[in-house]
Amino acid sequence: MPTILGQNQYGKAENRVVKITRDGATHHIKDLNVSVALSGDMEEVHYSGSNANVLPTDTTKNTVFAFAKEHGIESAEQFGIHLARHFVTSQPAIHRARIRIEEYAWERIETSDANSKFIGADEVKHSFVRKGQETRLAQITYDGSSWEVVSGLKDLTVMNSTNSEFWGYVKDKYTTLREAHDRILATSVSGRWRFNWTDDGQRMPNWEKSYEQVRKHMLQAFAETYSLSLQQTLYQMGARIIDNRAEIDEVRFSLPNSHHFLVDLEPFGLKNDNEVYFAADRPYGLIEATVLRDGCEPRIPVDLTNL
Repeated sequence: MPTILGQNQYGKAENRVVKITRDGATHHIKDLNVSVALSGDMEEVHYSGSNANVLPTDTTKNTVFAFAKEHGIESAEQFGIHLARHFVTSQPAIHRARIRIEEYAWERIETSDANSKFIGADEVKHSFVRKGQETRLAQITYDGSSWEVVSGLKDLTVMNSTNSEFWGYVKDKYTTLREAHDRILATSVSGRWRFNWTDDGQRMPNWEKSYEQVRKHMLQAFAETYSLSLQQTLYQMGARIIDNRAEIDEVRFSLPNSHHFLVDLEPFGLKNDNEVYFAADRPYGLIEATVLRDGCEPRIPVDLTNL
């Protein structure tokens, strides 16, 4: 039977670029992992091996580093927009560019007081420690006329040590789980949110402020929801974002339920009054859902591993 070429793309994955901005003695860091995927008129390179329409992946790598110098890195989203626009508008054979970015956050190391015995410690503004929390994410897609920007984060570990219950669930002959009216609720948040900015004629969001605010509302909803299920908490996190951030139409979460089980201390003559737990990393419940602004269609992939 004859065969035809289906969807295809190519590019350079995981270009690690670190941009240092020197504002006098004060330095600022942007640490990104940038992956570029390009698609368009690429049939011949697959059918005959002709590279006439192929921009080398080495060139895409070089472009990432050159743009870090030429445009700076104001935000992961803005940097991705610069790259996507360049690839689509500068190469006739390229019709669509997708830029995926991971951002690794650094924070400035607090040094000794000015009057300390360590001379010059108060002048150190160039030393940083990698934050041990989440990795920021961004995906920018451009087809020459419209944009899709999906931001997010992963590996944001959170815990409520109370105000969480789980009871009233279905039970069958295989059910051994005891109902809990006071439990630990912990998860490692993986989330994505899609902006309704799609056209250059629209006012562009403030990407840095938006990320900070989304993260704030997400964490506040987690902390302030008296949870009867992780599903309920997930929905409140997404709804809080949609209600407070007009630039966002869709939020998708993948939340592993990091189970904490009370340890049986009775063999030692001790009463465990919700104090000592065993943290099990596997197996874990996996709760996933999308929260949408009313009237909007879902576009974030159900399987976040493919985002």
